[in-house]
Amino acid sequence: MPYVNIKVTDEGVTPEHKQQLIEGVTELLYQVLGKPHATTFVVIDEVNTDNWGVAGTTVTALRQASSSEPQ
Repeated sequence: MPYVNIKVTDEGVTPEHKQQLIEGVTELLYQVLGKPHATTFVVIDEVNTDNWGVAGTTVTALRQASSSEPQ
């Protein structure tokens, strides 16, 4: 009974994206490990960018800094 937990930031993940992720992961586990679709669980957690940090900085701050840089 595989359990897969996908964590993504809460920026623009549509219901269609989520469906594609669930279908794709389920199929991958079937193809690679032979795990039945009916017993594969996929959970998607959307995390606010204020609650996700990289290199000591929140993703919110990183996004703001990169958007203010000259192109």
